[in-house]
Amino acid sequence: MPKKIQITGDARSKLAADFKKKYDAGASVRAIAEEQRKSYGFVHTLLGEAKTTMRSRGGALRKATA
Repeated sequence: MPKKIQITGDARSKLAADFKKKYDAGASVRAIAEEQRKSYGFVHTLLGEAKTTMRSRGGALRKATA
């Protein structure tokens, strides 16, 4: 997908649905962004527009030091 092109209307809705499908299948926001050559923020915004339930950030928790 080329960069610097504004995506609107039906094309934006279709792209948002595609991103949602990939995200729900387990792909990360960063992985989708890299694959589509779009920014993390753009992908995150479209996932929100598609009413996607976002996963928690996860990662290891740090233990408090005394």
